Amino acid sequence: MDRSFLYKEFAPLAGMIAAECATVGSNTVYKAISGHQISFYVFTFYTCLAAALILLPFALIFRRSGVFPSEKLSFLLRLISLSAMGVGCQLFSYKGLEYSSPTLASAISNLIPALTFILAVLFGMEKVALRSSSSIAKIVGSTVSITGALVVVLYKGPIILPNLFSSPTRLNLPPPPLGSSQPNWILGGLCFFVQYLLNSFWYIVLTQTLNMYPDELVVVCLFYVFEVIIAAPICLLAERNMSAWKLKNSMEVVAVLNSGCVGQSFVSAIHTWGVHVKGPVYVSSFRPLSIAIAAATGVIFLGDDLHLGSIIGATIIASGFYSIMWGKIKEEDLKGQDDFSNLESSSKDKVPLLKSCKVQAD
Repeated sequence: MDRSFLYKEFAPLAGMIAAECATVGSNTVYKAISGHQISFYVFTFYTCLAAALILLPFALIFRRSGVFPSEKLSFLLRLISLSAMGVGCQLFSYKGLEYSSPTLASAISNLIPALTFILAVLFGMEKVALRSSSSIAKIVGSTVSITGALVVVLYKGPIILPNLFSSPTRLNLPPPPLGSSQPNWILGGLCFFVQYLLNSFWYIVLTQTLNMYPDELVVVCLFYVFEVIIAAPICLLAERNMSAWKLKNSMEVVAVLNSGCVGQSFVSAIHTWGVHVKGPVYVSSFRPLSIAIAAATGVIFLGDDLHLGSIIGATIIASGFYSIMWGKIKEEDLKGQDDFSNLESSSKDKVPLLKSCKVQAD
């Protein structure tokens, strides 16, 4: 098999599927321990620290670029912005999981392409031609996706697939303490919306950063190092109870290591590499896969009920998502045809060398 095919086609496909599984798995594990009085501020800081420590040796060993960009201040500010948005994403993500479920998180995550498109238009990175079918498809898709997200958040609906197991969780955890917070679907959905809005900003700034310094592993490592620096004072001020910083059992330690090493560092590295190799359109096209994975893991491992609102909303979001993808693919095809036409017309304007010599000889 051709090595270029493995690198450009098979490896990104396997990587994106693995990244979606890792994201949902990490969310599921956190949801399982979130009702057992672990502070999500503590969890966020330990997760950032674990991700930075696991990536640091790889970045030092496999660093490709020897010289940092000449515009060091601009590069540094972009890294700090990426890290600040990353901390915000994690805080809103873990709080949203406490309020709701990984299935809701995966359903609303399909808003990322729509939000990214809107932000790209506002920042002048994406052009909109109202007479173009591709632009219309992207605008309609964005509107439909946002509508689907509102359905998921505001309409829970009857139970379609109830808990199939007698035990509330398959992860062998002790029962949650009395007085623990009950799920709040709307607040959870709003937290996820803010998370994915920040995530869309993150994709835009990441693209600019990689254009300045195209070493994905180093960029991701520095991103998490700055995340630790930013998260430390925020989390320490928010969680002043020092006893809360002690992980109480092995399950909490496993959850932190899983989230830091797999759910954060692995997923961020794969997504950053995917954006560099295949582009953000390809990376975001695997988002709908997470809905099925989250629904299955939620029912099996967490004892979640699958509600009608999640199915309807996810279907609407996925429809809008694929409308955006169709518009992007159509746009790229038209651009490719224009480039080919320009190349063909320029070649016709050139006089063949033998004919030119013959004219000069005459």
